[in-house]
Order: sequence, then C-alpha cells, then structure tokens
Amino acid sequence: MFLSVLGSLFASMTSTAHAADYALRIQVKELSRDASGKTDNQPVAGVSISVTDANGVVVGAGETDESGVVVIPVPNKADYTITLDESTLPDGESLDPKTPAVQQVVADSFITNTKVISYFTGVSQSASMSGFEKVAQRLVDGVRLGLVLAMCSVGLSLIFGTTGLTNFAHSEMVTFGGLAAFVFNVTGLSFLGFLSFLPGIRDDGTFHIFWAAPIGIAFGAGFGWALNDGIFGRLRRRGIGLVTQMVLTVGLSILLRNFFLSRFEGRTRPFREFTLQEAIEIGPISITPRDLIVSILSLGILVMVALGLRYTRLGKATRAVSDNPDLASATGIDSERVIRLVWIVGGALAAAGGIFRGLDEQISFDMGGRLLFLMFAGITLGGLGSAFGALVGGFVVGVMVEMASLVVPTELKTTPALLVLILVLLFRPQGILGKAQRVG
Repeated sequence: MFLSVLGSLFASMTSTAHAADYALRIQVKELSRDASGKTDNQPVAGVSISVTDANGVVVGAGETDESGVVVIPVPNKADYTITLDESTLPDGESLDPKTPAVQQVVADSFITNTKVISYFTGVSQSASMSGFEKVAQRLVDGVRLGLVLAMCSVGLSLIFGTTGLTNFAHSEMVTFGGLAAFVFNVTGLSFLGFLSFLPGIRDDGTFHIFWAAPIGIAFGAGFGWALNDGIFGRLRRRGIGLVTQMVLTVGLSILLRNFFLSRFEGRTRPFREFTLQEAIEIGPISITPRDLIVSILSLGILVMVALGLRYTRLGKATRAVSDNPDLASATGIDSERVIRLVWIVGGALAAAGGIFRGLDEQISFDMGGRLLFLMFAGITLGGLGSAFGALVGGFVVGVMVEMASLVVPTELKTTPALLVLILVLLFRPQGILGKAQRVG
C-alpha cells in the first residue's frame, strides 16, 4: 500500500513536466561570484527567446519568467537553434562572451526529455575580501553544511549500531525527503485543491514550504518504516548475513537513484518559496534569512535528538541495543521494536536533511548521493554506531569541507574529508567518541 502511494506521488511529479514529449529549458542569469568562490547568480526576467529547427522554421518562442527561465516545447529530438534577443536584456546588461546570443543544440545532446541551455550576462565579479573575512565566511558555510550532515548521519549511525548494517541506500532516503517535499510544494496534487481554504494551500494543490516540509519528513519516516518492514526486517528474520544485506543496499541505491532520475529528470530545481533572498551582513559574514532559519532549525532538531537519546526510555533502549543487542534482549527490551523505530526516526532525519539541503542547493535526483561519503566520513570520525559520535563527526566534516576550499580548488574540497576517513580507519578506528575493543 505504501509503495502504491509512493508511485502515485511521484507519478504526479512528471505529469506536467511531460505534457510535451520534449522541451528546451532556457535560463538567463546574471553572473556574480565573490572572492571566496561562491556563486550567487541572479535570474534575468523578460528576455525574449526563440527556437528554430534545422530548416529555419520557428518552432517556439517565449520570455523568461521571474526565475529567469522559459520552457519551450519542441516536437522531437532534433537539431535546434536558440536565439536570444539581446535588445530585451535589461539596460546596462550584455551577454557574457562565453554564452553567445545564438546557440546550437544537437539531437544527441537530449539525455532526458528536457534539454537545459544557459545564458549568462555580465562578467564574474570578484569582491575584495580580507583573509579573516574569507575564513569567517567559510566557517559559517561549514557550520550550515555540518548541521545538515550531522542530521543525516545520525540515522545512518543508529541503523548501523542497532543492526550492524552499512546502509548505502541512506543517501536515497535523503533524496526522497527532498523530492517528496518538492512534489507537494511545486508539482502539486490537484485532488487536494479542496483544502485551499486552509492557509498555505493553493487551488492547484500545491503547499507552502511550511506545510510541504513536515509532510516530506513524515513521508521520509514512512519510507524508513517500509524499507525495514518490507525488506531488511524480513532478511534479519531469515538469518541473511550482513554482507549480503549491504550488497542489497548498494543495488537498492542504484535502483532508487535511477527511478528518481526518470521521474525528476537530471536538472536541479528550487522550491517555490525563498529562492531569491538578499543576504544580510553580520560583521564579516553574509547569510540569507533562509539559511539562518534552516541552521537554527537544524540545531534545534539535533539538540532534541541528543536529549531524546540521553533521557527518554526509547533513547536509552536504543543505546542499549547499539551497545549489546543480545544483552538488551535478555533484559526485556524488544529489540525488533527498537530497530523499527530507529528506521522510522532515521528516515525522518534523512528527509529533513534532504529538505534543508534542497533549500540551500536546490533539489536534484542525486543530492543524497553527493553527501553519502561525507556521512560515512562523519560517522567514522565520530565513532561507528555511536549516535553522539555521528553528531560530532558530521559537524566536524562539514566545517572541514568548507574550510578546505580556502586552500584547494572548490571542486576538490571534499578530498580532505575523505583523507581524514582513511587516517581515522588506520590510526583510530573507534573514532572520537568510540571505545577501543579487544579483538581476538
């Protein structure tokens, strides 16, 4: 039943996207890049775009909307010419030489049904920043990433601690949360339009992000429950080995990622709200109100998780099962019930991390996959199977990744975190908060 609900949910995601078989998604943005290397490109609205086929016949035209995007349907995979009318650019704006007004699209470049073409105006700007300002800005960016990583890593660590399973599909649990919230926020479910009398719900069945985010988290919790009760719980009861289960998670990850790609397509897309915000200056750093609120919410969730693990009955039972499942069962703790709840909580935390990451970096079909090895680095650094270790390790790795961009190219900023993963496994495999154990 749960899988049928998921199928209908994601089927609605592409119902509007595939109204035409093929389309060209053309975006026009103004280049902006500060000295720290972080891009902050702004959309350019009201720009006229036309598309002609190989015979010079116009097959479509349109103007960019407030997000700087226009989608022009085309009849099939073929060679097309996209022409931007430079006279419709805002006063004082001109195209960057690397993106001329006339661009060619060949049929073979249609990897999915929608081909993305980008135009940029202006030139890359480099603001003058002192070394202290660069370090401060990167530290703030690292804290934001670290909080999201810590939130995603806790569930992964708890699942490993209670079951011994290394879950490579946890990255898709992160992606699932972001996509579920995207469906309710952007795609919409038309049959829910009757709820439009409620604040935050629109006539087309779309929900404000304040509604869509909790719904996405709830679906993430349900997804975790379904994975455990439908797959891994059955395998445990049959006595299937952990290596076999781990290989299954790898295959499940590949399957889900390709399913998300087929439904969502390969491009990144933002949530409907809070996409364009002006950063506020706080001393040497700048941060948007959206990112500040997301960071506060992430910190609040992590504090609640830590307090729950420390003081609640379920938290104590979870830690007991993580330390010694056999002894925990002998004392009367229902280990299977604890594991089921761990999967539910882990799915909810992963979904929350995916939604918060999507607010920061936009939604994509592989957003969780890009965080997977950083999550593994975090839980290894903090201590395998330790929830508190995952909190600390994920936070440290996030800060390390952003700070590394000060000394290495941005494309290689995750390298130091993976190097730390190797060093920890070599010299302190129990991690920061883990305890050394005798093996023999």
